[in-house]
Amino acid sequence: MAKKIVFEPFVYPVDPTVFKVCGADEAGRGPLMGNVVAACVVLDPNNPIAGLNDSKQLSEKKRDALEPLIKEKALAYGIGQCTPQEIDEMNILNASLEAMKRAYENMALKCDLILVDGNKTIKNIEIKCEAVVKGDARVAEIAAASILAKVERDRQMYELDKQYPEYQFAKHKGYPTKLHLELLNELPVISCYRKTYGPVRKVLEAKNQNLGNSTDSLESLL
Repeated sequence: MAKKIVFEPFVYPVDPTVFKVCGADEAGRGPLMGNVVAACVVLDPNNPIAGLNDSKQLSEKKRDALEPLIKEKALAYGIGQCTPQEIDEMNILNASLEAMKRAYENMALKCDLILVDGNKTIKNIEIKCEAVVKGDARVAEIAAASILAKVERDRQMYELDKQYPEYQFAKHKGYPTKLHLELLNELPVISCYRKTYGPVRKVLEAKNQNLGNSTDSLESLL
């Protein structure tokens, strides 16, 4: 049985009751399609929100219930995102960090410190930035951001599902499940897909090869 890793409780480098501290996180690094969506949140120390946790540890029902509470009680929040085309251009890590930067810039409140989930910091941002490993489970501001990002991305998946019901985006949320990969092999690769992702790239290569073979067969008959 694998030993559970226990992380040290997070100690804020500045007092969040004195300085403005925000947390940032993203949703959608693993899926084959859709935007990577990030959120940035400044919580009110005098108006705590019960139940905050890493969005992956919460049910969809719980996340949906917490989202309006976070938006109501937070001092400020912002949403930022990068498109599949931007992800293909800059890679998913850089796109995730850029989405978090945009989320901060879309907030109505400027802060003294931004805490980012993971082990990479945001480049070219106007305030001090600190990465926090497993921050979505250790820092309330990051947990709140992870919930907002996840709910917003899921909302986008439901909208895409209405536009393209045959892809069943509402069911697999873009992740490379067995169902999704089977559908992708049968259906066209539409613009919401990340074409540099391995499974998508393989499908595109196979379809291009089949198209080339079909063209060769046609030419041999002429």
